[in-house]
Amino acid sequence: MAKGKDVRVTIILECISCVRNDIKKESAGISRYITQKNRHNTPSRLELRKFCPYCYKHTIHGEIKK
Repeated sequence: MAKGKDVRVTIILECISCVRNDIKKESAGISRYITQKNRHNTPSRLELRKFCPYCYKHTIHGEIKK
């Protein structure tokens, strides 16, 4: 079975505001979530509002490359 032709793929979501604040060293880390998406239904990059324990609020988490 071909590994690259799967419809559902595992993706990593990363907090956008933690990445921007990492330059200033304000946050202690970067919040990341692991989830799955359907490649046929959502071919573009996924963005979800999730809770960031480092920012202490709900922020936008965007899909990153593995």
